Amino acid sequence: MALLLCIAPAVAQPVTPPAHYANVQLADPAKEASARALMETLRCLVCQGQSIADSDADMAADMRALVRERIERGETPASIRDWLIARYGDYVTYDPPLSGLTWPLWLAPILLLVIGGWIARSSFRRRVR
Repeated sequence: MALLLCIAPAVAQPVTPPAHYANVQLADPAKEASARALMETLRCLVCQGQSIADSDADMAADMRALVRERIERGETPASIRDWLIARYGDYVTYDPPLSGLTWPLWLAPILLLVIGGWIARSSFRRRVR
């Protein structure tokens, strides 16, 4: 039983190879630059703190391959970005659009600055007295 438990993680590893364009650059430097620029703006859904260009996660590799394949076919980065947002949601981008679901993300920094200014102002007033 102990041997089976030791072997289980090795069996759980994926055996499928990554997609062709996951770690291979496009032949056209202009298309690769366009794909790379788009990949820098897309968040890895597994790592969440890295872009898909920098992440080593399998999902990020699949997304890199998808971006490169679509760029190779002639799609624009904007249309690919829109397709990924439709598929994975606004969270896939580092710059989510202003909408009913994302307004707290845009409002929170402003609200925190106002609260911080109010606390600083009241603190300075107490010191003057």
